Amino acid sequence: MKLPMLISCLASTFFVLSQPITLDKIVAQVGDNVILLSDIMDQRLQAQEAKATIDSTFDCRVLEQIMVTQVLVNQAKLDSVVVSDEQVDADMENRLRIIQNQMGGRQKLEEFYRMSFGEIKDKFRDIIRSNMLADEMRNTITVGLGVTPKEVTDFFNKLPADSVPYINMQLGFQQIVIYPEITKEDKKIALDKIKELREMIVVQGKSFESIARTYSMDPGSAPMGGKIAATKGMMVPQFEATVFKLKPAEISEPIETEFGYHIIKLVSRSGDDFVCLHILIRPEFSIQTMNKASQRMDSCYRMLKMNELTWEQAVARYSNDASTRQNKGIISNPRTASQLWDMEDLNEIDQQIYLLTDAMEAGDITQPSLYMDYMTRQQGIRIVRLMQRVPAHKANLNDDYALIKQAAENDKRANILSQWVSSKIGNAYIRIDQDFTGCTFEHKWINPKNNE
Repeated sequence: MKLPMLISCLASTFFVLSQPITLDKIVAQVGDNVILLSDIMDQRLQAQEAKATIDSTFDCRVLEQIMVTQVLVNQAKLDSVVVSDEQVDADMENRLRIIQNQMGGRQKLEEFYRMSFGEIKDKFRDIIRSNMLADEMRNTITVGLGVTPKEVTDFFNKLPADSVPYINMQLGFQQIVIYPEITKEDKKIALDKIKELREMIVVQGKSFESIARTYSMDPGSAPMGGKIAATKGMMVPQFEATVFKLKPAEISEPIETEFGYHIIKLVSRSGDDFVCLHILIRPEFSIQTMNKASQRMDSCYRMLKMNELTWEQAVARYSNDASTRQNKGIISNPRTASQLWDMEDLNEIDQQIYLLTDAMEAGDITQPSLYMDYMTRQQGIRIVRLMQRVPAHKANLNDDYALIKQAAENDKRANILSQWVSSKIGNAYIRIDQDFTGCTFEHKWINPKNNE
């Protein structure tokens, strides 16, 4: 388990509970919301687990971050901003799914937090709701924000020399993928299987959750009994169309999507938000179709090596990967939407691609190899081309304009939010415990009248 990555995924939402908090008290109040000493200590423990440096200002900085969140939450409530239970659950399920995968399963997650899965969710539901309300207000305050080229240049030129970021090596990749053809016979086997599972649940009275954990081929939801919490637009159209036709507790007939065959049980629905259980069975190809795909890819590789085809021509003729075929085979980084990958993302998402291309020069291609898509878990054969290798370097406007532009936007956004928070402090009841009145805050929180 990589704790730094875990911490970045949790942000300030999930707190490490590796040590007991024996003493607690209210250290601040913003409006009706109180902030406890344990809220700060939890984040201190989190930082310790991540081996982060904790200086003498740590507690003060954490307290101010929490207070800013509460100011945003108070305004969100005044503006009637609503975050539904389904949205909170969807966000929580997505976070927990990522963390479970990083930790190696639900049991490891429960061991880490020293509580059951249900207790983890109950513990952090209100915290997630507050953070989501605060995020909605941040988005409202900075809606339409942008920066001009001049603002980007000015921002970069004003950075102290020792603050110019060092950019690690980045790599760009393209691929040609051939997924073996799924025959009618393969589909029939999968459809018969999902029908059999539905009968086990509907006729024999088996638990939907138990069947999902045992048989579902969706690695994200199967460990949770097939549970998915989502909002309209997050799932493929056929799936959502079925969800919105079901009544609570009703189980659908088998449906087909690009991922395979599903049965769905609706748990609850509110507006565009829903919680459901589902089971997925993917059609699996035969050895004969895999051999046929392998032969076709060998032909593609030979023609590329003999310069009988350009890369773009080969992608158009041979690749059947929907996510890259229309873009010259370029593999975008799902975390940044960039065409370049840093080493951390590669190791987390597609470690195999780095191992294949580590010793290659830009323009080189790999031999055909077995491949499994990290999102769909679909198996195929691929050739990878190293499109670009950007050496580690200090950031500059020519090579890293997009990165610097994003930093300039973030800086502008932070300034706007800071000014907004400062303008709201005078209208809110704020009280800070005397143990923290010596803190050097960014904002002028302490009003003698408030702390009398």
